[in-house]
Amino acid sequence: MTGDAVTVERQRQQIVVAQARAQLSTDELWLRCFALGATVGPLDLTAYLAGDVALPADEADRVALAVNERLDHMHTRQRAPYARTVRQLDGPGGPLASLTQLLQATHLAAPDVLARAVELGARELGVRASAYLVDDTDEVLVPVDGASDRRRMQAVDATLAGRAYRLVETQVTSADGPRLWIPILDGAERLGVLEVEVEDVRDLEDPVLRRQCWWFTHYLGHLVTVLDAYGDSIDTIRRQGRREVQAELVRSLLPPLTAGSDKVLISGRLEPADAVGGDVFDYAIATDHLQLMVADATGHDLHAGLAAAAALAAYRNARRAGHGLLQQAEAVDTVISEQFRGAMYATGVLAQLDLNTGELRYVNAGHPNPLLLRGGRVVRELDAGRRPLFGLEARHTEVAYEWLEPGDMVLTYTDGIVEARDTAGAMFGLDRLAGILERSAADDLPLPEVLRRIRGRILEHQGGILQDDATLVIVHWTTQGQLALEPDVSA
Repeated sequence: MTGDAVTVERQRQQIVVAQARAQLSTDELWLRCFALGATVGPLDLTAYLAGDVALPADEADRVALAVNERLDHMHTRQRAPYARTVRQLDGPGGPLASLTQLLQATHLAAPDVLARAVELGARELGVRASAYLVDDTDEVLVPVDGASDRRRMQAVDATLAGRAYRLVETQVTSADGPRLWIPILDGAERLGVLEVEVEDVRDLEDPVLRRQCWWFTHYLGHLVTVLDAYGDSIDTIRRQGRREVQAELVRSLLPPLTAGSDKVLISGRLEPADAVGGDVFDYAIATDHLQLMVADATGHDLHAGLAAAAALAAYRNARRAGHGLLQQAEAVDTVISEQFRGAMYATGVLAQLDLNTGELRYVNAGHPNPLLLRGGRVVRELDAGRRPLFGLEARHTEVAYEWLEPGDMVLTYTDGIVEARDTAGAMFGLDRLAGILERSAADDLPLPEVLRRIRGRILEHQGGILQDDATLVIVHWTTQGQLALEPDVSA
């Protein structure tokens, strides 16, 4: 069976036959259709399969695609037909050839070949494509094939490309030619968008093209991260201004800004992106637990950056050696004391979250209290687990306990957030921070977009210039929030 168009009734009959061959109940088929973006309800699907109602062509094709994906897993050659000609999941060209071309074009090649690799890979899908990467500030999307051409940059807050990036949803447009804007991610971390141009406007509704482009961008995201470690080309694209030495140091030590598993999501943000010095964070995700550190060294110059780097190295060394919270805190304290001898101190929060039970254990070294968000509301500060700043002698360190509920979020931040002042001297404050958190939760935004929104409000409050380092790290104990960071290929 090919992807050639057939009559409406013949398509329905063959879908029913293919459904039986795929051993899918109607409920199972509906769930698969829903995952592909179908809007047909369970009762309407039942009526359609029985021949009592007709479905629009795009809905019927999603039903066919849902059946065919099941048949692909069963390794059978039988297929359900489509109402119109759509791309094949296998065959000449197509996704395998596209990914192979992308890999071949970047294997043993310098990072600056990325634009050409994207072009060659997309050609195998019968489309034209250009990749855009978000800049350091998270404000503009920069084309990888023309970093110096500001006319082609896409504003994150004011363009369709930016909307695809912000919401992690495929966007469709016919203006200036039919095209898709598809988010590029490496795991859960947003990197940019892929612009996909098609010849026929009807291709914008092709469900197989959407799926193929998702595979392509998913693989592309991994390649961007890998190639970034081999040279400066990708960093040059994302660096749109002058970066201070301390920011260069801190950025080189950070983990991915957003990551997750099937039980937890974590996202962090450091500002100002090109001048941050004393703030740093780190985490480690395992099957059954998450470990986290946020630290803020005094000052925000290179000395602060060196202290933050030392604290991070000490924390990682203790954590990777299997030590618990008390030993991790002691390791950070020791390195700050011995290396800076009273000339530098640091606040910080170290935490461990049991991903099976929700038990949160934490130590707070003179740091602002983390906030607990439950049911879309900030319910309290986590104000226990106190000890002196790192670098000051601690006679006693307390480990605090908090029991999270499924769906809870914990926000850890540095004082540069709440102490940001406007021109009249008014601080940003905890109430304003809590309000933005709650409104973002109500809008059901992806986790990194919540932090981007907070950053935008702080910049507005300070007239566009941050006066101090400002760091946010948010942990979401969830098995559902991950869906907001899966690119929607069905929109």
